[in-house]
Amino acid sequence: MSLAEDAQRAYQQLIRQARELAVLSSCSALLHWDEQTYMPRGGSAHRGEQMAHLAGLHHERATDPRFGELLAIVGGSDLVADPESPPAVNVRELRRNYERKTRLPRDLVEALARTTSLAQHEWIAARTEARFERFRPWLEKIIQLKRREAACLSEVADSGVPGAALYDALLDDYEPGARSAELAVLFQALREELVPLVQTIREASARRTRDGQDSQGGAGAQGDAILMRSYPLDRQKVFGEAVAAALGFDFQRGRLDVTAHPFCTGIGPGDTRITTRYNERQFSDAFFGVLHEVGHALYEQGLPAEHFGTPMGKSVSLGVHESQSRLWENAVGRSRSFWMYWFPIARRVFHSALHDVALDQFLAAVNHVAPSLIRVQADEVTYNLHIIIRFELELALLADELPISALPDAWNQKYREALGITPANDAEGCLQDIHWSAGLLGYFPTYTLGNVYAAQLFARACADLAGLDESFARGDSGELLAWLRDNVHRHGQRYRSVPLIERATNAKPNHGPLVTALWQKYGELYGL
Repeated sequence: MSLAEDAQRAYQQLIRQARELAVLSSCSALLHWDEQTYMPRGGSAHRGEQMAHLAGLHHERATDPRFGELLAIVGGSDLVADPESPPAVNVRELRRNYERKTRLPRDLVEALARTTSLAQHEWIAARTEARFERFRPWLEKIIQLKRREAACLSEVADSGVPGAALYDALLDDYEPGARSAELAVLFQALREELVPLVQTIREASARRTRDGQDSQGGAGAQGDAILMRSYPLDRQKVFGEAVAAALGFDFQRGRLDVTAHPFCTGIGPGDTRITTRYNERQFSDAFFGVLHEVGHALYEQGLPAEHFGTPMGKSVSLGVHESQSRLWENAVGRSRSFWMYWFPIARRVFHSALHDVALDQFLAAVNHVAPSLIRVQADEVTYNLHIIIRFELELALLADELPISALPDAWNQKYREALGITPANDAEGCLQDIHWSAGLLGYFPTYTLGNVYAAQLFARACADLAGLDESFARGDSGELLAWLRDNVHRHGQRYRSVPLIERATNAKPNHGPLVTALWQKYGELYGL
C-alpha cells in the first residue's frame, strides 16, 4: 500500500471515529435538553450518573492512543496540503481537541459531568429561594474542579497558577485563540465608549420627560411599561413561533420548548432545539428570547449536514455563534423595518395590550435604555457592562482572590459601580445565570465578542445587500439569511473566528461598528 493510500485509509478511520464521538455527544445533549425541560426533579441524581457515564465513555474514546496515531499518519500526508480543504481543517481541529482531552484524567471529566448536572438543579432551587447559601457549596465544588481542569490544560502541575493563565485555558475551549489580556483591553475600550453613551441617553430621557415630549411615544418617560401589560401566554407562543418560522427556523427540523434559562442545542442533523420562558407581564422575555435562540438555531441548521461529526460540520466558536443570535435579536428584531411588518400583526394578536399603541411608542419600548439588574433583559447599550462584571468576577474566583462566600457582596458592589443599581436579593444578583452551575467558566466573554462580531457582520451585509430594510418591512429576511449561510454557516470550522470575520467583512474584528450602530440608533430614538 502506498503512503497516499495509507493516509487516505487512516483519514477515513479518523472521520469514522470522530462521528462516533459526535453521536455520543448528541446523546449527552439530548439528556441535557430533557433535564432542562421535561425531566421530573426526582430524576436528577440518576441523570447525574448518566451524564457522568457518557462523559467518561466519550473521554475514553476521544483519548484512545489509536486516535493520535491516525492523526500522525494523516498529518504528514498530501491530504492536508491545502490548509482550507476539509481534510486539513478536520485534522487540524481534531488534533487540537485530542491534545486538550488527553491532558484531562477521566475521573475529572466524570466528576465535572456529575457535579454540574446536580448543581444545575440546586441552582434552580437556590434561585427560586433567592438564597446564595444554598448554592454556595456546589459552586465551591465546581470552582475547585475547574481550577484543576484549567491547570491540566495549562500544563501546570499545581493550583498556584495566575488567574489569567487558568482563565485562558478555559476560555480557549469556547473561543479558540482568545486571551484574557486582549479581552481586558477590548472591555476597557467598550466601557469608555458605553458609559458616556448611557449617561447621555439618561440625560436626554430626563430632558424629554421634563419638557413633556413623550406623550407621542418618544423614548423616555413611558419606558417599557407598554411591554408589561397583559400578554396571554398562549398568544405569545403562537406569535413567537410564527416569527421564528418566518425568519427561517425549520420546525420540521427543530422544536421550541419552555425552560428556566433559554438555550439552543443542536442534537444532530435535522434536530435543533430551542427553549424560552414566558411571562404574561413581560412581552420581551419570551419574544426576544425566541429571536435570540432562533439566531443560534439558524446557524446550527445552516451547518453542512454532510460534515456532521467533523469540525467542518461544527460552529467555529461561541463568539461567532453568539453573533448570530445577537444579530437577529437586536440588529433585526429591534429595528423599525422589522416592526413595520410585524407590529400590525402583533396588535391583532395582542389587541387588548396594544390597541392604543402606535409603532413609534412600541419601538421606543423595545429599545428602552436603562440600567437593569438582569442580564438577559438588558438593553443593547448596557448589556456588555453585565458581561464585563462577570468576566472580572470569574478571573478573581479562579485566581482565588475572591472567596466564594464573598461573591454576593462583590457582585452587588460591581453593579453599583458600573450601573448605579444594587440587586435586592441573590436571585437578582449572582444567582441569575445558569452558567456557573453548568461549569461554564470562561464562557461569558463570548457574549460581548458576539455583539462585536454581529455589528460588523450586519454592517457588511447591509452594504452588500441593497434594500435590506425594505425586505424586512415586507416580512422577508431571506436575503440576510442567505448572506449569513454563505459567509458564516457553510464554512464550519474552516476558519477561526478572527479570519472568518475578516473574510466576511474585509476588516479585522473591532468594536467600532458596534459603537457606531448604537450611537446612530439611539441617537435617533432619543434625539441625541
